[in-house]
Amino acid sequence: MSILIKDVWFKGNKKSVFIEGKHIKTIADEINETADTVIDGKGKGLIPGMINGHGHAAMTLFRGYADDMPLELWLNTKVWPQEAKLTENDVYAGAKLACLEMIKSGTTAFMDMYWFINGTARAVQEMGLRAKLAHVIMDNFDERKREKCIEEVENAYRNFAYQSDLIDFDLAPHALYTVSKELLKWTAEFARKHHLLIQIHGAETETEYNFCVEKYGLSPIRFFDSIGLLNPNFSIAHCVYLDEEEIDLLAKNQVKVVYNVNSNMKLASGLDFKYQLMKEAGVTVCMGTDGCCSSNNLDMFEAAKHAALVQKGLHKNPELLPADHAFDLISKNGGKLFEKNIGQTKEGYLADVCLVDMNTPAFIPKLSYNLISNLIYSANGSCIDTVICNGKIIMQNRKVANEQDILDEAQAAAERLFR
Repeated sequence: MSILIKDVWFKGNKKSVFIEGKHIKTIADEINETADTVIDGKGKGLIPGMINGHGHAAMTLFRGYADDMPLELWLNTKVWPQEAKLTENDVYAGAKLACLEMIKSGTTAFMDMYWFINGTARAVQEMGLRAKLAHVIMDNFDERKREKCIEEVENAYRNFAYQSDLIDFDLAPHALYTVSKELLKWTAEFARKHHLLIQIHGAETETEYNFCVEKYGLSPIRFFDSIGLLNPNFSIAHCVYLDEEEIDLLAKNQVKVVYNVNSNMKLASGLDFKYQLMKEAGVTVCMGTDGCCSSNNLDMFEAAKHAALVQKGLHKNPELLPADHAFDLISKNGGKLFEKNIGQTKEGYLADVCLVDMNTPAFIPKLSYNLISNLIYSANGSCIDTVICNGKIIMQNRKVANEQDILDEAQAAAERLFR
């Protein structure tokens, strides 16, 4: 399968792009190769697919359900009671809706942690996206639950039928206040043995910070370090409550940090994400939306804009987190989470790319210097016209196969869940 994109706007110039199989073969002024599919790129801009570093895909079913609440109350009185009612089919329907929403807003790869991982995997496989799906690990400090959880994880890993070049199996201990020290240490060892990535919520709230200090005598990042969790295959979502010494620990151990600005603002869990200090220390900072019950949409451009504005306003410095750096958070940096050649549009890289419709008010005037600036500050995900993932067209002219069926199935699942 080959695709030729002709006369597209790329880095300030008109280029053509030849995709062969799963990879970008050539980017040049003119290409004379014969392709199975030819796309007219006039009026379009070429960008890499966006990468969502943290979320809970099937929580699209919870959109608008539990707004304007603090995190602990939100979890205990709203989210967890409803999640207890979920079935694998519910998760499949919600995850498929999430995949549709991500495709429509230019995301081609995402990290996820949620229940019924096979339901999410089935949705991802059908929609043609790239994903790292993490099995939830939680024992609430109960030994019997811990033993049962370990058995479930081992079985899930052994029987996971969706492992492919597009879908990876990860581990997701929920947080240090829901997972015992013993289970966290077991998770670290299991991940090392099987070369798996660990996703976790960490240093997210003041309550969590105080819990960790009172229980273990250590701050969250120092606690993770003390039990051997910090390593290049460890990804921490949120990371609001930490100091410079902890940032150095993250950098030294090549831990990936995922900034979830919309969720942090909406749940009022903390604004002071120390982006500049992390960047200076060499920490890989990526961007996530979190789930739709706490951020309400999966638009990575909106998340990047809010991150840039919050950093500037918080530190009273308009030069902090400029547009091109914000764009890196949702593209290039996210590629490091996957350890694949994605997140950039380069020859030899996997063909995860999007075409932006520049014939919209948000992109006028079309000048050589302002495509990325307008993407971050002016546009939103609705500007995406075409999406290609792994060399396959999954949206063209803003049309995705079976859209209405996906919407109807998610609506029905939500109505059953909240009946």
